[in-house]
Amino acid sequence: MATAYNRVDESDFEGRGAANDADDGYRPHPDEPFMNPRHQAYFRAKLLAWKEAILRESLGTLSQLQVDSLREADLNDRASSETDWSIELRTRDRQRKLIGKIDAALRRIEDGEYGYCEVTGEPISLGRLEARPIATMTVEAQERHERHEKVSRED
Repeated sequence: MATAYNRVDESDFEGRGAANDADDGYRPHPDEPFMNPRHQAYFRAKLLAWKEAILRESLGTLSQLQVDSLREADLNDRASSETDWSIELRTRDRQRKLIGKIDAALRRIEDGEYGYCEVTGEPISLGRLEARPIATMTVEAQERHERHEKVSRED
């Protein structure tokens, strides 16, 4: 079972250099033309590395599920194991959804839409894309969206 120390989640790849070294340490710079082929290759490599790490982690979880059993004799031990597995499976479900978002971002790269806000059509800042490569909105559009959601929930 994965522990808190070796679990892969969104924060493991956001803002870190996990896939950033794929192109000799290249990092997109704001002075370059936005979403030029080098930017696209950089973010494609970053997204693919993130997806690969998630899939590798999920295979480890599947292997561990097959090896471990919940046959502890002590009821407290069994309850603890079931709780651990429940948390682990919830994490895997979140990551399954994250893979869908990564695949959608990869499709946007292929379609030439990656890096542009789906609401305003404006470029998403490179800093935001670096921190959250699956972003589909500028910070401002995301904030408006979240405020609208909050108001809708309160009604």
